[in-house]
Amino acid sequence: MHHRTVEELMTRGVVRARRDTPFKELVRLLAENDVTAVPVVDDLDRPMGVVSEADLLRKSADQADPSGRTPIPHLEAWERAKAEGSRAEELMSAPAVCVRPEWSVVEAARLMEAQHVKRLPVVDEADRLLGIVSRGDLLRIFLRRDDAIREEITGDLLRHTMGIDPREVTVEVRDGRVALGGAVECRSLIPVIEQLCRGVDGVVSVASHITYRTDDARRPSSGA
Repeated sequence: MHHRTVEELMTRGVVRARRDTPFKELVRLLAENDVTAVPVVDDLDRPMGVVSEADLLRKSADQADPSGRTPIPHLEAWERAKAEGSRAEELMSAPAVCVRPEWSVVEAARLMEAQHVKRLPVVDEADRLLGIVSRGDLLRIFLRRDDAIREEITGDLLRHTMGIDPREVTVEVRDGRVALGGAVECRSLIPVIEQLCRGVDGVVSVASHITYRTDDARRPSSGA
């Protein structure tokens, strides 16, 4: 089985900002490049943080409303500092949460979820910026063709990984939904096959109707 890596999905040629990039230049970078965030790098091109639209909008939210219809929101001290900032290093969310190019989609997605971020700068062994990967990039694995998913399950998973003749287990894939049928020798193999199928890139769900010839999961009676 081959999980797609961050390197296969990341965006290269990343637009970046320097620590002293001014507020208006940051707004221009986002608008002209049609992106919602840019990494901020130091003199060695190592990510220090990320400036997003949300970071920049704090400055607008901190302004008084001439109509008086909405009050100025309460900001924590760190939010106030950002709202009053004028350069990238004052506005960015830091430190940068980064990922390596050889990481799998699963590893990157788990890091995003754990750190509550929408994008990850991709860095090399020296922590220099190589690219950036977003939630949208990771979701691209679900655009895999059904026949490619089926081929991976029948060939890589069943035949090579588990040593099962693909003729014993039927595999149908439609819109990423996998349906398994057929029969295997031992009952204990069924949950293993199901779990491995769920780990294949692009699989949305797995429905199993596999039967078995030997119930090796049954415990022997105490009198046996």
